[in-house]
Amino acid sequence: MKERTDVLRELAELGRLRDFRPLAGRAGARVMMDGKSLLNLSSNDYLGIGGDDEMLARFYAEMDDTSRMESFAPGSTSSRLLSGDNIVAHRLESRLAECYGAEAALLFNSGYHINIGILPALFGRQDLILSDKLNHASIVDGTRLSQATLKRYRHLDYAQLRSLLEKYRGEAERVVIVSESVFSMDGDVADIAELVRLKKEFDCELYLDEAHAFGLFGKSGLGKAVECGLAGEIDFLVGVFGKSLASMGSFVVCSRQLRDLLVNSARSLIFTTALPPVIIRWNLFAFEQMMQMDGPRAHLQSLAAALRDDLREQGLHTDGETSIVPVIIGEDAETVRLAERMREAGFLLFPVRPPTVPVGTSRFRISLTAGMQWEDLQALPGLIAEEVRR
Repeated sequence: MKERTDVLRELAELGRLRDFRPLAGRAGARVMMDGKSLLNLSSNDYLGIGGDDEMLARFYAEMDDTSRMESFAPGSTSSRLLSGDNIVAHRLESRLAECYGAEAALLFNSGYHINIGILPALFGRQDLILSDKLNHASIVDGTRLSQATLKRYRHLDYAQLRSLLEKYRGEAERVVIVSESVFSMDGDVADIAELVRLKKEFDCELYLDEAHAFGLFGKSGLGKAVECGLAGEIDFLVGVFGKSLASMGSFVVCSRQLRDLLVNSARSLIFTTALPPVIIRWNLFAFEQMMQMDGPRAHLQSLAAALRDDLREQGLHTDGETSIVPVIIGEDAETVRLAERMREAGFLLFPVRPPTVPVGTSRFRISLTAGMQWEDLQALPGLIAEEVRR
């Protein structure tokens, strides 16, 4: 067994040792780090809500003496099934179900909580989970906690997914296909229509994590499944509030029966303190604002397309089609060095390294927000290219 000091030393030698870097002074798309103002290219605040001081002021203007404890308290003090529930949570769930045209919705405390909660709760020894190999770590952990058989198919390889279904479908009672819609490290998009076709053909359920699509795509920003007109075909449609809504928490849109089963079996829901009332109230408030933000959504996609074009003109390796713009560097240590140089130049970028991404694909994950302008970004592609060639 390795000594713990050896583990840390090896991580440092590989360029994979991580630590916290405190930020302060958030204002729009900029933050302060070590006393320097930097353009924040490492957040998931896609719509710029997290830096919108005016929107925050409007939210707190709703607080008065009668609503302070019910809707703005900083803690729930209990799990939701005991005394931690409140009426605003039910209002938010009803509103989500209404907007998606679904029977029900259910809140969880985070995207991690929801992905480690639903899969183990509803899929067991006689069942099969088919998961895209680049699904988020929280999905990976959820499949591990489940006692179901797990088969992972190559990223976006639906021919392989079909072959796995043909081979194993008859051996399982229930089968669920699990995929993100927008993948968090590559910014590419699942073929939801093909996933739905396979689900129907092989009598499966479909679990779609819209964490990085919620707020950005489809009518009113409701996600890729809505954009495709297929939301009603998704058995578990998952969204999060911690990215486009600059908050915390998550939700699943599903049938009433599935909701009731989860309330009675999802351990990450049952055995945790409920979200604070102020968070739930903000999620409802920000959700209503988000649905009106078509202008920022369009601006963000235009900005991402322009950045990708410029990166490619500079000979850099990028991919995807969303506001997540990867720049593949390759070696861990080189990516760490380049990240330091970008921060010196005024751009807050952190190196993304294994095990978050495959070995040899360390990268920048440039995450754009609607509060940015092209003038903020135009120097970045040339600067990265210059450093890569150095």
